Amino acid sequence: MTLRQWALDGKIPFTWVGRERRFSCVDVEDMTRGGDSTTVRSRLELLYVRVSGSSGQEFSLEAQEAELRATSTGEIVKVVEDRGSGLKENRPGLNRVLAMVSDGSVSVVRVTHEDRLARFGVGWLKRLFAVYGVTVEVLHPKKLGGRDELLEDFVCLATTFAGRLYGMRSADNRRRLLTESGQCSDKGRVW
Repeated sequence: MTLRQWALDGKIPFTWVGRERRFSCVDVEDMTRGGDSTTVRSRLELLYVRVSGSSGQEFSLEAQEAELRATSTGEIVKVVEDRGSGLKENRPGLNRVLAMVSDGSVSVVRVTHEDRLARFGVGWLKRLFAVYGVTVEVLHPKKLGGRDELLEDFVCLATTFAGRLYGMRSADNRRRLLTESGQCSDKGRVW
């Protein structure tokens, strides 16, 4: 009951998982050790921006960052940029986000759109972050449901795989043309 009251009074951060409140064990320990129940954990924000391509989309990164900065209500600890597909699990920027969440450096991870964080599995990331007392805030949440959301997910998946397939074909064709022209060895290296 005490923990619930602290949450209602805004003295301890929490996240909703279904119909239950979840609290960070670090925050609970701080509240019980400190004895001062008026201390509120400061809002430490991590801004995460991502584009799918490796180059030519700097404007999009800058626009995402500017929008997140303009709506910030806490201290911005770091801005993490990533360049790569939202389906790729091992992105350097996402790995930095996970490290900062797990070491307690931030209390909020903010993104402009949910798919900037990941194309699929954002729910799992939110649950993981909640274990550390970190919330995910999406500036423009999806307003879809049911079939529309399923259709959008399918289109994203098909688009992503088509792009990868075309990229692989392009690399194969380039290698084949270089080999035929005599500018390339049989291992695909340019002489």
